[in-house]
Amino acid sequence: MTSDGPATDLAWGSFTETGPWTLDRADVRWSELAATLRVRAQAEVPVLTKPSKLPPGLRVVTVAGRLGRALVPWMIRKKRKQHADASASRADVSLRLRTAAEDLGPTYIKLGQIISSGEGLFPAELVDEFKRCRDQVPAEPFSVVKQTVEEDLGARLDDVFEYFDETALAAASIAQVHAARLRTGEEVVVKVQRPSVSRLVRKDLRVMAWLAPHLVGRIPVAALANPPALVELFAETIVEELDFRMEAANMLDVATMLHDLEQDRYVVPRPHPSLVTRRVLVMERVHGFNFDDVAGMKDAGIDTEDVVRTAMIAFMEGAIVEGIFHGDLHGGNLFVLADGRTALLDYGIVGRLSGPRRNAFLRLMLGATTNDPRSQVEALRDLGALPVDTDIDAVIRDLRLDQDVIDPTTLTGEEMVAEVQRVVKAMLGYGAKLPKELMLYVKNLVFLDGAIARLAPDLDLIGEVSNISMMFAMKHGERLGRELGVNPNEVEFDMDGVKASMGLESNVNSLTYRELQQRRALIQKRMQEHVEAEGGKIKMT
Repeated sequence: MTSDGPATDLAWGSFTETGPWTLDRADVRWSELAATLRVRAQAEVPVLTKPSKLPPGLRVVTVAGRLGRALVPWMIRKKRKQHADASASRADVSLRLRTAAEDLGPTYIKLGQIISSGEGLFPAELVDEFKRCRDQVPAEPFSVVKQTVEEDLGARLDDVFEYFDETALAAASIAQVHAARLRTGEEVVVKVQRPSVSRLVRKDLRVMAWLAPHLVGRIPVAALANPPALVELFAETIVEELDFRMEAANMLDVATMLHDLEQDRYVVPRPHPSLVTRRVLVMERVHGFNFDDVAGMKDAGIDTEDVVRTAMIAFMEGAIVEGIFHGDLHGGNLFVLADGRTALLDYGIVGRLSGPRRNAFLRLMLGATTNDPRSQVEALRDLGALPVDTDIDAVIRDLRLDQDVIDPTTLTGEEMVAEVQRVVKAMLGYGAKLPKELMLYVKNLVFLDGAIARLAPDLDLIGEVSNISMMFAMKHGERLGRELGVNPNEVEFDMDGVKASMGLESNVNSLTYRELQQRRALIQKRMQEHVEAEGGKIKMT
């Protein structure tokens, strides 16, 4: 099993050159079962998210009570104006929500992890607080870990592992990971699911499904999020994380995708061909720099701009060309190796686009590069973001997509808030929601946005967009044109339209990320000043 030279599985997958073992896709016990498990998991979602007439058990009381203990003291302090400023108020409620999520367990911790990846979408204080839910969640006692591993592998721990570190490397919502060494000498990482997490998640989803309809229209944030649709989206995402055989299969699928795209700057740790069960996943251990360790990478001579550039291309190619992409990018899921390549970790969430939905996604991307609003709205409808009977012309008219884009930095805070309210009200009126694949794609874009800020703040965004678009046209234009039924030679990339989407004039030829951040800061400042001047109230009527 151990590889002495270049591994033969490099012929089909993007792995390390000399792995601890070589994978044969035809001889992996759990691979074929994964597809069936995935279908079963998604079929369970409508059952779990169907709201019941009566509260689903005592869990409702537990959840409501814990959230009440978190929020009531904050609301009292806010009413008495005991916070120094709005930022202090947000920091206070963020801390209370994070501790409540940890007390309530895996489902709510997972929600916190999703929020932690939403830099730019959620308040900075909330994002920073929930980042602690990524790998600072209290670990299960080693006795519990040992019991789970032995039950699932059907053997004593000492019979399988020569060494097993009792202290977890990291602990998150669904599982925790431990360093170990097999009896055959290979260094591995063992991912172990928390006990009873599968049962508890399903119970919590039923609670959320019951609560969601009662939140519609009651608070602005809930109205914007469309609570029932949000619960369904969350359920679609989390149910596949409850069986590690699906995650191991995801690892092989992503490794194959990267190999087929010749993305040799990314590698996937090898899952063990036989030591994978529903609750235990043994995989190759890789070492590298944390994705946030900019100083360490630069000291090692690694080009951080190249790391970010590669990440953008690999992510977009996977989604657009092959219809598969890692669905949960964040700093804890990427290691930059000493040679500058990146190892992707944690495959519990993977985006998959196939058939009509992938075609719709391709049309959405093409419409964005050619500044074709009709094509984009039609694609969003076909992706499931809008109802099938949506009046496309009305959407374009109501959202003013057929008008010139206004530079938001030229607007006052009041005008910007009014514009956001107008767009949100229009989208809610059309019954808009966020499909799972599009949510994962947007969330990853938000992460890459933050990665550029840390690793490559002086990257010329306009130049990168132009270069990436040219690369896609040359490398994949013929295939994508054939799939979309268009002549790639007749597709014109609209750089002026891309600039307009950033609120820029057509004569602007460069924009660094640092400059983009300055524009955003100005916009956010004006909006915040207006909101605070209005007493913190934004009406969604």
